[in-house]
Amino acid sequence: MSVYEDRKQALEEFEFRMGLERGRLAVTLDLLTDALVLVGQHGVYCQSARQPGKPVMDVQMISECLTGAKELVASVMTEMQRRKSESL
Repeated sequence: MSVYEDRKQALEEFEFRMGLERGRLAVTLDLLTDALVLVGQHGVYCQSARQPGKPVMDVQMISECLTGAKELVASVMTEMQRRKSESL
């Protein structure tokens, strides 16, 4: 199923409230957050033998990548909002 079908209601709501681009980025942030939650849950069960109390290295790397992606998307949304405010 396409993300456009799967998240249709959220896309419509956010696109209406924030505009097309920022609305889709907001839904993207939600998807990244959901993925981070799932990776975090997986990390609880897949503990590192070398670093007790920490997830295995691949789970740590996935979490870092998703966190970085969220930061980048959030910065784009902030920049879009700033430019919109300046043009008014």
